[in-house]
Amino acid sequence: MTAASWSTHALDVGPDTVTKRFRSGSREQSEREWRALTLLDLYAPGLAPAPRHADLAPDEPVVVMSRLPGGPLRGQRIGDRQLDALASAVSKVYEAVPAHALGEVPVRPGHRQYLAARIGDWAPRARPRVGPEVGRAMDCGLEWLAGAGIADAGPPDVRPVFGPGDGNLANYLWDGNRVRIVDFEESGRSDRPLELAEITEHVAAWVDEPLDAEAFLGRFDLDASERPLLLETRRLLALVWLFLLSFDHPDHPRNPPGTVERQAARLSRLLA
Repeated sequence: MTAASWSTHALDVGPDTVTKRFRSGSREQSEREWRALTLLDLYAPGLAPAPRHADLAPDEPVVVMSRLPGGPLRGQRIGDRQLDALASAVSKVYEAVPAHALGEVPVRPGHRQYLAARIGDWAPRARPRVGPEVGRAMDCGLEWLAGAGIADAGPPDVRPVFGPGDGNLANYLWDGNRVRIVDFEESGRSDRPLELAEITEHVAAWVDEPLDAEAFLGRFDLDASERPLLLETRRLLALVWLFLLSFDHPDHPRNPPGTVERQAARLSRLLA
């Protein structure tokens, strides 16, 4: 779900480089982007664009990086080869940054407590304007959220990883052989359940060509603390997306008709 008004940047695509020109007020995003590119170039070269140049001081920062081959997975039919390559790429990015360097990386934005707080802010505005089907799913989601205690929980007791922070399949480029990753504005120290839920619950994973979420997640050997946290986080992200999609303007929709109703059904299945 994208829109020009939501974008933090403009892109200039050249033969060998991509220049990302951030809009005013997006300095933190540019800093996260540059940090990620430099870390991944050091510890996992070739997985992401190579950093070329950055000017982060102006009000409208600029980051220049190498141009990667391939096209976005979003909208493509995602078969076993693509699933294997996607799982391999995200596993590599999670493992890339060693513990001593990861400890210096700030926690990514959009962590669980932040998302729970945003839902609390959205609910009074969104709930009265949706239909019965979506409203029932929202109510069930809000009831679950109140009992889950996410808003008051501390950092999860799972191994930290480096996370891209954005699950949009448009950021995963398939060249026919491997997947590479772009767009690190929301990156930071994270954990596998949050990052995997970002991918499976993002609207891009199902509104066009669907990602087989269970087949994708089955490619990861999650431990006993990560597995229940993954389900909880998938529910949280599905509830986030239900609210985001409910704000779609009826006269200028960003997504096909019926998307929010489909999201309500997805959330209900995860809550069952």
